[in-house]
Amino acid sequence: MERPAVPFPPSPWHLTGDMIVSLWRVPVGELPPWSLPSGTRPWIVRRRATLVTFWVDYRPGGVLTYREFLIALVVRHGRRLAASTVAAWVDDERSLAGGRALWGIPKERGAITLHAEGRSARGELTVPGTPTVRLTYRDVLRLPCRLPARAHLFQQLPDGEECRVPMRISGRPALGRGRVMTGAEDPLSALGRHRPLLSLALRDFRSVVGS
Repeated sequence: MERPAVPFPPSPWHLTGDMIVSLWRVPVGELPPWSLPSGTRPWIVRRRATLVTFWVDYRPGGVLTYREFLIALVVRHGRRLAASTVAAWVDDERSLAGGRALWGIPKERGAITLHAEGRSARGELTVPGTPTVRLTYRDVLRLPCRLPARAHLFQQLPDGEECRVPMRISGRPALGRGRVMTGAEDPLSALGRHRPLLSLALRDFRSVVGS
């Protein structure tokens, strides 16, 4: 029996909340066999790929309220550098259905927590059949202003069509130190074996995803 369609907000999505972002350089041989949109390839320098991870708590005030752990891989698209989401977990069915249908983001269901306590934060991702992934983070330097940023993702829709996903965001940033812990056999174990080059918190952010 076919699963009934889950309603979700139309694009663009206006979202707000807090997030922890980390930048990683990981040996290519340690990456899972993630699929990429046609026309893109990983950006590799000295046999290392670049990843960006996002732990996000989307709060009331946006079109959806949920939590997410997302991994983007920096890729080459033609002569340009871009990013493509290669894995994502959310705890909300509408976000899962909308992310896949609107933009080809490969969201899966997971149990996610993200707790902030002053200058520290901790998070967990639990997916049946795999070890729990854990995050720890602590501020080092808070910046006294809101900073805006723009970016875009290249994804592939279920019908094979290429999809460019624009994003705009602004929030109160803080530079910090983050660490991710995984099981030795976890598909994401490369994150546990390495430390991120850079971690930051973006609090009270406001973002627009899609067009």
